[in-house]
Amino acid sequence: MDTALDAPPEAVGTFAEAAPAKINLALHVVGRRPDGYHELETLAVFTEYGDRLTVEPAARDHFSIHGSYGGQLPVDEGNLVVRAREALRRACGADLRPVSIRLEKNLPIASGIGGGSSDAAAALRALARHWRLADTGFLDAVAPALGADVPMCLAARPLLARGAGERIEPVSGLPRLAVVLVNPGVEVSTPQVFSGLASRENPPLQALPGKADFEALLGWLAASRNDLEPPALSIAPAIAESLAALAASGAAFTRMSGSGATCFGLYASDSAARAAADIIRRDRPGWFVAATSTTG
Repeated sequence: MDTALDAPPEAVGTFAEAAPAKINLALHVVGRRPDGYHELETLAVFTEYGDRLTVEPAARDHFSIHGSYGGQLPVDEGNLVVRAREALRRACGADLRPVSIRLEKNLPIASGIGGGSSDAAAALRALARHWRLADTGFLDAVAPALGADVPMCLAARPLLARGAGERIEPVSGLPRLAVVLVNPGVEVSTPQVFSGLASRENPPLQALPGKADFEALLGWLAASRNDLEPPALSIAPAIAESLAALAASGAAFTRMSGSGATCFGLYASDSAARAAADIIRRDRPGWFVAATSTTG
């Protein structure tokens, strides 16, 4: 197989990649496929805040996890980062040199903001740079097999995704959003949330406004849904506390992201978001709370 290398397969340099949080601003479940996957339509954005991954040369492969949530994850093939490394090696068909990968884990686990998928996507991007892969098509080929959210996280820009998440359409013209992310410290099982859906045949997303300033986007969001929020609320009532805390802090809009349990609030300014995060941290010291903004 053509290895698509623009240099000999030598690992060179140290490369760092952000693994940003993914926010599903809206998520509609519009059907179910014969293979059992749900047909989704989602508007997703990514934030300045997230995990961070570094790749550097090593005598043998090594993977370590650090940060606030590092102790909760495996460092073997049970971790998507390791699976991404090996899948990329197999796809390239080359004797790619060993690497040391360090993950700084700042996002809570199983929380609906794409943490593991974003880590895997960051690993693919960093390894492609590190191994000097000229053909980034390998990344697009590998990503879907790692998980439905990995292609979205590989793009890491505002997008509409359909199907199981693999059909991606970049979105331009969205405003930069000031955001607060809140998680009450509960993990929610994605399969359990999907199994609790009242309906799997729901109306699709409406067309986005041509020029979506903050007010226009809020109007569009008000007419949209996260179809996974009602079943997640029945499983984890603490999600309702998160939404209430965000609303009480002055958020212009609140919703759960993905299958939960992380919720987000949108604010008129960065200063308003920071002030809201300070209030929620003070009142709920055990919660994950982060003030951040979306990226373009």
